[in-house]
Amino acid sequence: MLEEKYDFYSPSNIKINDLDSTLKNSLTVMNNLDYFTKIHSQNVSNLSARICEYMHCNNQFTIHCLIAGYIHDLGKMFIPNEILSKEGALTPEEYEIMKTHTTLGYEYCMKDINLRPYSDGPWYHHEALNGTGYPRGLRKNDIPYSAQIIRVADEYDALVTKRQYTTHVNISETLKDLIKNAEPPKNLVALDQLKQNERLGKINEKPLKALFKAVIDDILYEISGVMNYVSYLENQIKRLDNVFKYEKKMASAKKPEQKDYYSTGMKLLLEPGETLDNFRKVYQEYKDALAVRKKRIDDLYKEIKVIKRLKIKI
Repeated sequence: MLEEKYDFYSPSNIKINDLDSTLKNSLTVMNNLDYFTKIHSQNVSNLSARICEYMHCNNQFTIHCLIAGYIHDLGKMFIPNEILSKEGALTPEEYEIMKTHTTLGYEYCMKDINLRPYSDGPWYHHEALNGTGYPRGLRKNDIPYSAQIIRVADEYDALVTKRQYTTHVNISETLKDLIKNAEPPKNLVALDQLKQNERLGKINEKPLKALFKAVIDDILYEISGVMNYVSYLENQIKRLDNVFKYEKKMASAKKPEQKDYYSTGMKLLLEPGETLDNFRKVYQEYKDALAVRKKRIDDLYKEIKVIKRLKIKI
């Protein structure tokens, strides 16, 4: 049975391969990363550029974020594999080592004249607007805007990967977690109230809004893909419905030549892998698949409604 395919990051289809050949040579260092970090880097790169597009950033800045986002985790190639691939929580000592990937990535970039302009990706992507990030605990405007965008893309993709999404159903739970990072603290006591206006969350709300728009467009893109597959399934069911009609006519036919005629008609309607013995099973598989896809479409439309009800206005 034909299966529909979906890729979270395909609508924009931005590729590192389109860049200048000299820069591409420097970027081959990314091949030293483990497979999952490399894929994550590609995703963050693509999503950072898409956020820029939704924010109507100029092309030069968008390309900068594309590249800086791609190399944001470059420093992880210097982190011991037993820490990088450890299952479960890191110890405080291991976490301190893991945090050094920001500085190590920055230092590597500074040694390569082609990567030096994009060192903001590795060095700043874990800084937080409220000063709780690392490696330097910078605040607000001290953090390059490119890194603020990359951080949103980085956190989102990390959550998506962790939850192993293959569809946008329930993706709003991920967005809720990101909103928590973008809001002022809720546990303000009365004496802190005067400071509330100057206190921000960890991530910038503007690129987060752009991310929301990108996610909704991705959901619509996914719905479109599923709808195309639904049309395919409906056509296959209609085809096999005709096989059933021929079978019924063959059963009521009295003359052998009539039975042969309908039997031949049934066989002509069957596709490779289908037989007169298994077409009923195939038919039911198509019906079951159709029910699943129609439910997914309903769930995806509901997901859009949930996202639009979240506290961040898009």
